[in-house]
Amino acid sequence: MQFETYPFEKLTKLLEDITPDESFSPISLTIGEPQFDTPKFIQDELCINANLLNKYPKTAGEQSLKDAQKKFVSYRFGVDLKDDQIIPTFGTREVLFNFPQFLLSQKQNPVMAFTNPFYQIYEGAAKASGAKIHHINLTKEHDFQAVIDPDILKECDFVIINFPNNPTSASMDIDGLQKWVEAALKYDFVLLNDECYSEIYTSYKDPSLLEASIKAGNDSFKNILVVNSISKRSSAPGLRSGFIAGDRDILKAYLRYRTYVGAASPLPLQKAAAVAWEDEGHVAFFRELYARNFQIAHEILGIPIPKSTFYIWLEVEDDLEFTKKLYKEKNVKVLPGSFLSRGDMKEKYVRIALVEDQERTAKALTRIKEYVK
Repeated sequence: MQFETYPFEKLTKLLEDITPDESFSPISLTIGEPQFDTPKFIQDELCINANLLNKYPKTAGEQSLKDAQKKFVSYRFGVDLKDDQIIPTFGTREVLFNFPQFLLSQKQNPVMAFTNPFYQIYEGAAKASGAKIHHINLTKEHDFQAVIDPDILKECDFVIINFPNNPTSASMDIDGLQKWVEAALKYDFVLLNDECYSEIYTSYKDPSLLEASIKAGNDSFKNILVVNSISKRSSAPGLRSGFIAGDRDILKAYLRYRTYVGAASPLPLQKAAAVAWEDEGHVAFFRELYARNFQIAHEILGIPIPKSTFYIWLEVEDDLEFTKKLYKEKNVKVLPGSFLSRGDMKEKYVRIALVEDQERTAKALTRIKEYVK
């Protein structure tokens, strides 16, 4: 099984022989890891439940966590889920890797497609499943939207889209998502939207694929799934709390599979996650921080403010040279877009993660502006 080197390992290799200008303090804007403290009420809930470490957690998750996640989906998207339509998970990375293997294990010559550029777990899951891969290219020409191609989709068993999108920061409206639901039903493939950035938005609340499924008349969510996570929403990536929701028939079999995976979340983490999923005040606070960072980026770099995520997808002439020279001359690290994509993607970009406080964000973006000049 041949996995690609992870993007951050590639970046380390790319920069290993470069000595940056030490008159500048180092700033890294490469990884999508919030640099803000997890709210104290979440930490407190974790601490007061530490005594539960002496118990095995259930694969299905505690009812209190499931109820909190269903409440979030109802409040945010207006979708009321039943217990058998949602499974709490240990974050979403493990789901995105093991769910395709579960789903495709009984398929002869499985075929999987996903948006490109992409979160590398999608590709790793496809390779682990022995699947043929199709890329759904997100290009400037199409405003970084996932364009439906029947020639590809009629061959697919499983498709992952990702809106709001990492790394392009593109959003897809409910009509666009509805077309994807209709395609999943027409060509009979399972469609999953990775919605982990749904709560980091500026002027536009991104819809869920679940909403689009209902709008398409598919209120049982046949062939439709979503995943979401607390990591970005609550500045708590170490809490490892996510869920997969949608088609109950698929989830019933997947839950049985998960009993063998052994990825149940420890009970203290579930307790802390439950209070985080139920609270919206702290989410609004973090959302405002990221919105201010986008405003700073607009003022310094002159870029349009994205609707969602905390990424800038900055077009450059040569992403590798840009990354190397920026690091050498300004001691700022960004991630080359080619590390996040495959195939003949002619446009060149770097991904900039605006996950620092306003002062460091302004400092880093000013250096980038000076370098570009």
